[in-house]
Amino acid sequence: MPKAYWIAAYRSIRDPEALAAYAKLALPALEAAGGRFLARGLPGKVYEGGLSQRTVLIEFDSLARAVAAHDSAAYQAALRLLGDAAERDLRLVEGIG
Repeated sequence: MPKAYWIAAYRSIRDPEALAAYAKLALPALEAAGGRFLARGLPGKVYEGGLSQRTVLIEFDSLARAVAAHDSAAYQAALRLLGDAAERDLRLVEGIG
């Protein structure tokens, strides 16, 4: 079964304090669900029309585990704190192989 990757790109952050409150709950919720944070922050360099946006990359053992993490009560509580404090693009992508 291929691994899966949670990729979140933050288009804008309207309320940094709400984002920080979200992160305090989201990080332990996603780690408890088997997520491993591989990268987060602004890109060191962008190419080919890329945008310099805060990006988070989390690895899961499978797409099912990533979906379950997103849908978990603990993560949904974090998401409620985030509300409309940030606009982001969130994708769950299966790895190759």
